[in-house]
Amino acid sequence: MEIKVLGPGCAKCKQAEKIVKDAVAESGIDATVEKVTDVMEIAGYGVFGTPAVVVDGEVKCVGKIPKKGEILQWIR
Repeated sequence: MEIKVLGPGCAKCKQAEKIVKDAVAESGIDATVEKVTDVMEIAGYGVFGTPAVVVDGEVKCVGKIPKKGEILQWIR
């Protein structure tokens, strides 16, 4: 499973990345978490608000910090 956290590196983006990593660790699922800061790559997902979370190529969350419970639902 491939999870991407999209954002320029602001505090909200860093918090979203931490929550995603915590959820992956808690679930025990084999997943890679990648931080994407390139504006053109982010725009390529059709995302114009950050932070955003992409799971296996599908945008799951845009413009807000997801809750751990939401992330666990997406990856299970």
